[in-house]
Amino acid sequence: MNLNALDLNLVRVLDALLRERSVTRAGEQIGLSQPAVSAALNRLRHVLNDQLFVRRGNDMVPTPRAESLTEPVRAALREIERVFQTGKDFDPAGLERTFTFMGADFFSMLLMPPLAARIAAMAPGVSFRFLDSARGDVSRLLQDDEIDAALERPLEVPDWVSSTPLFDSPFAIIAARDNTTIKQAGIADGEPLPIELFCELPHVLRSIDGSMSGSTDAALDKIGLKRRVSLALPHFQAVALAVASGNHLAAVPRQFAVAAVKSLPVVIYQPPFAIAVPEVRMYWHARHDDEPPHRWIRNQILEAVEALGFRDLDGDETTGSRT
Repeated sequence: MNLNALDLNLVRVLDALLRERSVTRAGEQIGLSQPAVSAALNRLRHVLNDQLFVRRGNDMVPTPRAESLTEPVRAALREIERVFQTGKDFDPAGLERTFTFMGADFFSMLLMPPLAARIAAMAPGVSFRFLDSARGDVSRLLQDDEIDAALERPLEVPDWVSSTPLFDSPFAIIAARDNTTIKQAGIADGEPLPIELFCELPHVLRSIDGSMSGSTDAALDKIGLKRRVSLALPHFQAVALAVASGNHLAAVPRQFAVAAVKSLPVVIYQPPFAIAVPEVRMYWHARHDDEPPHRWIRNQILEAVEALGFRDLDGDETTGSRT
């Protein structure tokens, strides 16, 4: 292979094509037109003496040769970026980059809008994508650089995954404001529900894989009790909507419950038994530990979480109902 025929822009195009499997999307990612990406692909095919991609429907499928280049190309670009960033002051105002995060709709609803507004003011060239937790295995997505960070409850991850705590996420119970069973029992908003009533009423569960049990069921099992989960949904907002329109209960993160109370006719009650409190964390690949843009956006997420008050569990605010 003649290295003189290979320039950095061609490597960037190859990396974008391997990620996006589309000439149009690859061009959007690196700021090139579709004809420019097509021309670069033709040059790559000539230099590497391989088709690299073959069309299958609307997608471009990499050849075995292209697949074998995926990680070496990404590693080379990361090293080049690291070399040229060394000793250089990082200025977010000049950053042009798309960050991709993954997590529950809890974060896409509550964190991403204020974070995007915050970043737009200081780094207008930055854009975001947020993928649902159901997208796949966090470690693999971090390894393949398909996501920059995952915002998740405790995960078992390899040693090369770094993480930092975001906040503790205790459970709260939400029910419709006009839930007749609870009203007839005379339970005030913010009070613990009697455990018999908790187990008697139907429950909605947030479940990304369709399972019908979770942390609440594990806690109940320890005391020899069961609840009746009659509806499993993949998103917290869908859970809250189902609760608001019916006779169901739901155990949800307290931070989400506080937000739901402000927009839906639901109220918050305390669980009548102890449920393990998960620590929500931010996960990223350790190769980005010292990368200035990545370190900067991680700090911005931490500051946004702090500004939202997710770490503050004030009793009056979290147990009160919507006015």
